[in-house]
Amino acid sequence: MNATSPFLGHLNQSLLEKAYRAGAGNELDSGKMSSPESSAALVANAFGLFLDRPQDLPPMPGTEDFGWPAQSVKLEACVRFPWAGGRHPWLDVLVETDTHLIGVESKRFEPFRPRKRSLLSDAYWRIVWGDDMAPVESVRDALRRGDPDLDALDATQLVKHMFGLRSESHRRKPVKSAVLVYLYCEPSHWPDGRAIGLEQRNLHAKSLESFAAGVAGAEIAFRSATYKGLLESWCAVQRRNQITRRCSPAEICAPVMRISVPKPSVESRRAILA
Repeated sequence: MNATSPFLGHLNQSLLEKAYRAGAGNELDSGKMSSPESSAALVANAFGLFLDRPQDLPPMPGTEDFGWPAQSVKLEACVRFPWAGGRHPWLDVLVETDTHLIGVESKRFEPFRPRKRSLLSDAYWRIVWGDDMAPVESVRDALRRGDPDLDALDATQLVKHMFGLRSESHRRKPVKSAVLVYLYCEPSHWPDGRAIGLEQRNLHAKSLESFAAGVAGAEIAFRSATYKGLLESWCAVQRRNQITRRCSPAEICAPVMRISVPKPSVESRRAILA
Protein backbone atom coordinates (compact mmCIF):
# COMPACT_ATOMS: atom_id res chain seq x y z
CA MET A 1 0.00 0.00 0.00
CA ASN A 2 1.37 3.43 -0.89
CA ALA A 3 0.53 6.85 0.49
CA THR A 4 -2.13 7.56 -2.15
CA SER A 5 -3.73 4.16 -2.72
CA PRO A 6 -6.07 2.35 -0.32
CA PHE A 7 -5.04 -0.95 -1.94
CA LEU A 8 -2.25 -3.25 -0.84
CA GLY A 9 0.84 -3.14 -3.05
CA HIS A 10 0.75 -6.73 -4.29
CA LEU A 11 -2.76 -6.31 -5.76
CA ASN A 12 -3.64 -5.35 -9.34
CA GLN A 13 -4.37 -1.65 -8.82
CA SER A 14 -5.95 -1.09 -12.24
CA LEU A 15 -8.42 -3.96 -11.80
CA LEU A 16 -9.46 -2.67 -8.40
CA GLU A 17 -9.85 0.91 -9.61
CA LYS A 18 -11.93 -0.28 -12.58
CA ALA A 19 -14.24 -2.27 -10.29
CA TYR A 20 -14.88 0.61 -7.91
CA ARG A 21 -15.27 3.26 -10.58
CA ALA A 22 -17.95 1.09 -12.20
CA GLY A 23 -19.81 0.70 -8.89
CA ALA A 24 -22.48 2.90 -7.40
CA GLY A 25 -20.75 3.91 -4.16
CA ASN A 26 -18.26 6.51 -5.47
CA GLU A 27 -15.78 5.04 -2.99
CA LEU A 28 -12.61 6.26 -4.70
CA ASP A 29 -13.39 9.79 -5.84
CA SER A 30 -15.21 10.64 -2.61
CA GLY A 31 -12.20 9.60 -0.53
CA LYS A 32 -14.33 7.27 1.57
CA MET A 33 -12.13 4.29 0.78
CA SER A 34 -9.08 5.99 2.32
CA SER A 35 -10.80 6.29 5.70
CA PRO A 36 -9.43 4.02 8.46
CA GLU A 37 -13.06 2.99 9.01
CA SER A 38 -13.61 1.94 5.38
CA SER A 39 -15.35 -1.37 4.93
CA ALA A 40 -14.89 -1.12 1.15
CA ALA A 41 -11.11 -0.97 1.54
CA LEU A 42 -11.16 -4.02 3.77
CA VAL A 43 -13.17 -6.12 1.32
CA ALA A 44 -11.12 -4.87 -1.65
CA ASN A 45 -7.86 -5.89 -0.04
CA ALA A 46 -9.25 -9.22 1.12
CA PHE A 47 -10.73 -10.29 -2.23
CA GLY A 48 -8.75 -8.20 -4.72
CA LEU A 49 -6.05 -10.83 -5.16
CA PHE A 50 -8.58 -13.15 -6.78
CA LEU A 51 -10.14 -10.89 -9.41
CA ASP A 52 -7.90 -12.28 -12.13
CA ARG A 53 -7.31 -15.69 -10.52
CA PRO A 54 -10.73 -16.78 -9.18
CA GLN A 55 -9.78 -20.43 -9.10
CA ASP A 56 -7.39 -19.66 -6.22
CA LEU A 57 -10.06 -18.16 -3.96
CA PRO A 58 -10.49 -20.48 -0.96
CA PRO A 59 -14.05 -21.26 0.13
CA MET A 60 -15.63 -18.94 2.65
CA PRO A 61 -16.69 -20.52 5.95
CA GLY A 62 -20.07 -22.18 5.58
CA THR A 63 -19.85 -22.44 1.78
CA GLU A 64 -17.39 -25.31 1.43
CA ASP A 65 -19.90 -27.53 -0.42
CA PHE A 66 -21.04 -24.87 -2.88
CA GLY A 67 -19.35 -25.99 -6.09
CA TRP A 68 -15.84 -24.60 -5.65
CA PRO A 69 -13.48 -23.59 -7.23
CA ALA A 70 -14.76 -20.16 -8.17
CA GLN A 71 -15.29 -19.35 -11.84
CA SER A 72 -15.41 -15.60 -11.33
CA VAL A 73 -14.93 -13.04 -8.55
CA LYS A 74 -16.42 -9.55 -8.91
CA LEU A 75 -16.28 -6.55 -6.62
CA GLU A 76 -19.17 -4.07 -6.60
CA ALA A 77 -21.63 -6.35 -8.39
CA CYS A 78 -25.17 -5.22 -9.12
CA VAL A 79 -27.87 -7.92 -8.76
CA ARG A 80 -30.97 -6.49 -10.39
CA PHE A 81 -34.54 -7.03 -9.31
CA PRO A 82 -37.04 -8.40 -11.84
CA TRP A 83 -38.10 -4.89 -12.89
CA ALA A 84 -36.41 -2.10 -14.81
CA GLY A 85 -36.74 1.12 -12.81
CA GLY A 86 -35.66 2.14 -9.33
CA ARG A 87 -32.54 1.24 -7.42
CA HIS A 88 -31.06 -2.23 -7.40
CA PRO A 89 -28.73 -3.77 -4.79
CA TRP A 90 -24.95 -3.77 -5.09
CA LEU A 91 -23.05 -6.60 -3.42
CA ASP A 92 -19.56 -6.02 -2.09
CA VAL A 93 -18.48 -9.29 -3.72
CA LEU A 94 -20.16 -11.74 -6.08
CA VAL A 95 -18.52 -15.13 -6.52
CA GLU A 96 -19.79 -17.61 -9.06
CA THR A 97 -18.97 -21.32 -8.86
CA ASP A 98 -20.16 -24.21 -11.00
CA THR A 99 -23.33 -24.55 -8.89
CA HIS A 100 -23.76 -21.36 -6.84
CA LEU A 101 -23.84 -17.61 -6.73
CA ILE A 102 -22.25 -16.40 -3.50
CA GLY A 103 -22.93 -12.80 -2.58
CA VAL A 104 -20.98 -11.02 0.15
CA GLU A 105 -22.07 -8.05 2.24
CA SER A 106 -19.13 -6.69 4.23
CA LYS A 107 -19.39 -4.70 7.47
CA ARG A 108 -16.65 -3.14 9.55
CA PHE A 109 -17.74 -0.33 11.89
CA GLU A 110 -21.16 0.30 10.35
CA PRO A 111 -23.21 -1.76 12.85
CA PHE A 112 -21.98 0.44 15.71
CA ARG A 113 -22.77 3.84 14.20
CA PRO A 114 -26.02 5.63 15.10
CA ARG A 115 -28.55 5.28 12.28
CA LYS A 116 -32.21 5.14 11.49
CA ARG A 117 -33.73 1.99 10.08
CA SER A 118 -34.22 2.39 6.33
CA LEU A 119 -37.67 1.75 4.90
CA LEU A 120 -38.74 -0.66 2.21
CA SER A 121 -40.95 0.66 -0.57
CA ASP A 122 -44.14 -1.06 -1.63
CA ALA A 123 -42.26 -2.54 -4.58
CA TYR A 124 -40.85 -5.22 -2.31
CA TRP A 125 -44.37 -6.57 -1.75
CA ARG A 126 -44.82 -7.43 -5.42
CA ILE A 127 -45.65 -11.08 -6.08
CA VAL A 128 -42.39 -11.86 -7.86
CA TRP A 129 -40.21 -13.73 -5.36
CA GLY A 130 -41.67 -17.24 -5.57
CA ASP A 131 -43.01 -19.49 -2.84
CA ASP A 132 -39.57 -20.47 -1.54
CA MET A 133 -38.71 -16.94 -0.40
CA ALA A 134 -41.46 -16.88 2.24
CA PRO A 135 -39.01 -16.72 5.19
CA VAL A 136 -37.37 -13.60 3.72
CA GLU A 137 -40.80 -12.11 3.08
CA SER A 138 -41.63 -12.73 6.76
CA VAL A 139 -38.53 -10.76 7.83
CA ARG A 140 -39.50 -8.05 5.34
CA ASP A 141 -42.90 -7.85 7.04
CA ALA A 142 -41.29 -7.73 10.49
CA LEU A 143 -39.18 -4.77 9.38
CA ARG A 144 -42.29 -2.87 8.34
CA ARG A 145 -43.79 -3.58 11.77
CA GLY A 146 -40.62 -2.23 13.42
CA ASP A 147 -39.46 -5.46 15.07
CA PRO A 148 -36.85 -4.34 17.66
CA ASP A 149 -34.92 -7.63 17.44
CA LEU A 150 -33.36 -6.38 14.18
CA ASP A 151 -32.43 -2.86 15.31
CA ALA A 152 -28.65 -3.42 15.52
CA LEU A 153 -28.41 -4.84 12.01
CA ASP A 154 -29.05 -3.31 8.60
CA ALA A 155 -31.59 -6.05 7.97
CA THR A 156 -33.34 -3.97 5.30
CA GLN A 157 -30.21 -4.08 3.18
CA LEU A 158 -29.80 -7.83 3.71
CA VAL A 159 -33.40 -8.48 2.65
CA LYS A 160 -32.81 -6.46 -0.53
CA HIS A 161 -29.63 -8.42 -1.23
CA MET A 162 -31.41 -11.75 -0.80
CA PHE A 163 -34.19 -10.69 -3.16
CA GLY A 164 -31.59 -9.46 -5.65
CA LEU A 165 -29.65 -12.72 -5.47
CA ARG A 166 -32.85 -14.65 -6.04
CA SER A 167 -33.51 -12.66 -9.20
CA GLU A 168 -29.90 -13.00 -10.39
CA SER A 169 -29.82 -16.77 -9.76
CA HIS A 170 -32.94 -17.24 -11.89
CA ARG A 171 -31.26 -15.49 -14.80
CA ARG A 172 -28.82 -18.41 -15.00
CA LYS A 173 -29.81 -21.28 -17.24
CA PRO A 174 -30.07 -23.66 -15.52
CA VAL A 175 -30.95 -21.77 -12.34
CA LYS A 176 -28.13 -21.73 -9.80
CA SER A 177 -28.50 -21.91 -6.06
CA ALA A 178 -27.45 -18.78 -4.19
CA VAL A 179 -26.27 -17.71 -0.74
CA LEU A 180 -25.69 -14.37 0.95
CA VAL A 181 -22.64 -14.25 3.23
CA TYR A 182 -22.61 -11.54 5.89
CA LEU A 183 -18.92 -10.87 6.56
CA TYR A 184 -18.15 -8.64 9.50
CA CYS A 185 -15.57 -7.42 12.00
CA GLU A 186 -15.93 -7.49 15.77
CA PRO A 187 -14.07 -4.30 16.78
CA SER A 188 -13.68 -3.35 20.42
CA HIS A 189 -12.42 0.17 19.58
CA TRP A 190 -12.78 2.82 16.91
CA PRO A 191 -9.58 3.70 15.01
CA ASP A 192 -9.08 6.74 17.27
CA GLY A 193 -9.04 4.51 20.36
CA ARG A 194 -12.57 5.13 21.64
CA ALA A 195 -14.18 1.98 22.99
CA ILE A 196 -17.08 0.23 21.32
CA GLY A 197 -19.17 -1.01 24.21
CA LEU A 198 -19.79 -4.68 24.83
CA GLU A 199 -23.51 -3.93 24.88
CA GLN A 200 -23.35 -2.61 21.30
CA ARG A 201 -21.49 -5.69 20.12
CA ASN A 202 -23.90 -8.00 21.91
CA LEU A 203 -26.89 -6.24 20.35
CA HIS A 204 -25.36 -6.72 16.90
CA ALA A 205 -24.79 -10.40 17.60
CA LYS A 206 -28.38 -10.80 18.84
CA SER A 207 -29.83 -9.06 15.78
CA LEU A 208 -27.68 -11.19 13.47
CA GLU A 209 -28.89 -14.34 15.23
CA SER A 210 -32.52 -13.21 14.91
CA PHE A 211 -32.12 -12.43 11.22
CA ALA A 212 -30.46 -15.78 10.46
CA ALA A 213 -33.24 -17.63 12.26
CA GLY A 214 -35.90 -15.61 10.44
CA VAL A 215 -34.62 -16.33 6.92
CA ALA A 216 -33.71 -19.98 7.56
CA GLY A 217 -35.21 -22.30 4.97
CA ALA A 218 -35.47 -19.68 2.23
CA GLU A 219 -34.47 -20.42 -1.36
CA ILE A 220 -31.51 -18.07 -0.90
CA ALA A 221 -29.35 -19.36 1.94
CA PHE A 222 -27.76 -17.09 4.54
CA ARG A 223 -24.38 -17.50 6.21
CA SER A 224 -22.30 -15.24 8.43
CA ALA A 225 -18.60 -15.15 9.23
CA THR A 226 -16.14 -12.80 10.89
CA TYR A 227 -13.17 -11.44 8.98
CA LYS A 228 -10.91 -13.01 11.56
CA GLY A 229 -12.46 -16.43 10.95
CA LEU A 230 -12.37 -15.93 7.18
CA LEU A 231 -8.69 -15.06 7.04
CA GLU A 232 -7.71 -17.80 9.46
CA SER A 233 -9.54 -20.33 7.28
CA TRP A 234 -7.88 -18.98 4.12
CA CYS A 235 -4.43 -19.22 5.64
CA ALA A 236 -5.14 -22.77 6.79
CA VAL A 237 -6.22 -23.73 3.26
CA GLN A 238 -3.12 -22.13 1.79
CA ARG A 239 -0.82 -23.94 4.17
CA ARG A 240 -2.46 -27.24 3.25
CA ASN A 241 -2.74 -26.78 -0.49
CA GLN A 242 -0.26 -24.01 -1.34
CA ILE A 243 -2.98 -22.39 -3.43
CA THR A 244 -0.80 -19.51 -4.54
CA ARG A 245 2.90 -18.97 -5.07
CA ARG A 246 2.66 -15.22 -5.49
CA CYS A 247 1.85 -14.39 -1.85
CA SER A 248 2.61 -15.94 1.48
CA PRO A 249 -0.16 -16.67 4.01
CA ALA A 250 0.86 -13.51 5.85
CA GLU A 251 0.34 -11.44 2.70
CA ILE A 252 -3.08 -12.90 1.96
CA CYS A 253 -4.09 -12.24 5.57
CA ALA A 254 -2.48 -8.80 5.62
CA PRO A 255 -5.71 -6.85 4.99
CA VAL A 256 -6.68 -7.35 8.61
CA MET A 257 -3.51 -5.70 9.84
CA ARG A 258 -2.65 -3.14 7.18
CA ILE A 259 -5.88 -1.70 5.93
CA SER A 260 -5.83 1.75 7.50
CA VAL A 261 -4.44 4.83 5.82
CA PRO A 262 -2.03 5.94 7.18
CA LYS A 263 -0.39 3.01 8.94
CA PRO A 264 -2.83 1.74 11.59
CA SER A 265 -2.18 2.39 15.23
CA VAL A 266 -2.10 -0.35 17.84
CA GLU A 267 -5.63 0.70 18.77
CA SER A 268 -6.97 0.34 15.24
CA ARG A 269 -5.36 -3.08 14.85
CA ARG A 270 -7.02 -4.16 18.06
CA ALA A 271 -10.27 -2.65 16.80
CA ILE A 272 -10.30 -5.08 13.88
CA LEU A 273 -8.85 -8.17 15.52
CA ALA A 274 -10.58 -7.98 18.90
